[in-house]
Amino acid sequence: MATFVDRVVLHASGGDGGNGCASIRREKFKPLAGPDGGKGGDGGSVRIVVDTQTTTLLEFHHSPHRHAASGTQGMGDYRAGSNGEDLILRVPDGTVVKDRQGNVLADLIGEGAEYVAAAGGRGGLGNHGLASPRRKAPGFALLGEPGEEVDFVLELKSIADVALVGFPSAGKSSLVAAISAARPKIADYPFTTLVPNLGVVQAGDVRFTVADVPGLIPGASEGKGLGLEFLRHIERTAVIVHVLDCATLEPGRDPISDLEALEAELAAYSGDLDGSGVVGGLPLNERPRLVVLNKIDVPEARELADLVRPDLEARGLQVFEISAASHEGLRQLTYALAGLVDKARRETPAPAPVRTILRPKAVDDAGFTVTRKNAGDGTFYFEVRGAKPERWVRQTDFANEEAVGYLADRLARLGVEEKLFKAGAVAGDEVRIGSEKNAVVFDWEPTLITGSEHLGGPRGTDLRFDDHSRPTRNDKRREYNERMDAKAEARAELWTERESGHWTDPEKD
Repeated sequence: MATFVDRVVLHASGGDGGNGCASIRREKFKPLAGPDGGKGGDGGSVRIVVDTQTTTLLEFHHSPHRHAASGTQGMGDYRAGSNGEDLILRVPDGTVVKDRQGNVLADLIGEGAEYVAAAGGRGGLGNHGLASPRRKAPGFALLGEPGEEVDFVLELKSIADVALVGFPSAGKSSLVAAISAARPKIADYPFTTLVPNLGVVQAGDVRFTVADVPGLIPGASEGKGLGLEFLRHIERTAVIVHVLDCATLEPGRDPISDLEALEAELAAYSGDLDGSGVVGGLPLNERPRLVVLNKIDVPEARELADLVRPDLEARGLQVFEISAASHEGLRQLTYALAGLVDKARRETPAPAPVRTILRPKAVDDAGFTVTRKNAGDGTFYFEVRGAKPERWVRQTDFANEEAVGYLADRLARLGVEEKLFKAGAVAGDEVRIGSEKNAVVFDWEPTLITGSEHLGGPRGTDLRFDDHSRPTRNDKRREYNERMDAKAEARAELWTERESGHWTDPEKD
């Protein structure tokens, strides 16, 4: 069973908002004392928070579906529903949140760093909150909004100062165990580490962390072996250490060829980062690095290390001959690493303060758009998109005529009907509010305009819906054209009378 997971696909959904309550207060001698329906509670959000005590994403590997608590429904006597609790997902330091297309949504570094992955839905207003001087006792309430549903990817990139890279069985795990208190799996037979190991090293006044990256092989940057799975763990490191095995018995391998293969894989992987693998202004393949010739406790290995050291130093690399088994040369290595880490920390620019950016709303921004679109079968429809219209539609109870009339009033006051007229819509045209997957579709009737608060009738009804003749779309379009033609004829007749001088003064009649 897996004990370390550094990449998971998570399906998160915020809690649904509670519905508002439609209630009428009743008191002694006051059977209808006014609306007293309370607001529904807001749904909880799914929040991702960095916790330094968490080291793996294993929990989300076993349970990838997470749902925050929903808000409860409002109640009478002005009682609001309770809000749903936020669901906090604790992740390791260095977790990157991406969408399914690979775009970075958040890079969480540091204790307490937070990202809201799925927002909860708003609670609907009760009829007490919808009451007005003209609509004194609404017979409806608004529905709660559904919570946001999001699929995203969590990737863990270890936060370490030094990365140990090398071929399998080069002695990286043994080196981490020798210079720190970490105890990775070590055995006397060839195998490769399956998970990155972190160790804390103290050298003088400098304390730094070392990451043991699983063994790389040629082609790792293209997905061979475990390279691609764990190369991400060295993206944030300030120093790279090449651990070369001087006692390998594999044919065709030697420290020089191993170094060249490792450098080629790092260069190929760095080229695929598109600038994201930059720490302190240096790409991955340009960061400070040094070479460790390991296993010199073996006589043949010591001879090979003495042979290849001049060639490596001629390339400008700092070389250390060590033995993780006998601890020879480890003190010099740790102090050299401490110096490089301290220098990298001092040269790393301080993070720029977060600037507050104000984006005022444009004067001509109505908050929504109306677009004429082709339905594909020779017909067309008008699509209305905007935060307010879409939210209002989600909160409307279409089984309640008064609620539908209230929605029509709100859309008219917002200017949706005016925009539809300007876009060329006529009576009977199809209008869709919302996205294509979850749109509310209806035939537009321009006579359904503001004014329900002036209409009498039982609560929960709207007199504008009393006509059940259900004219066809062609009938609506014909009636609309006839009204427009009648208005045009009336204007033409008045203009003719004006041109001929036949005007009457109402005061003289």
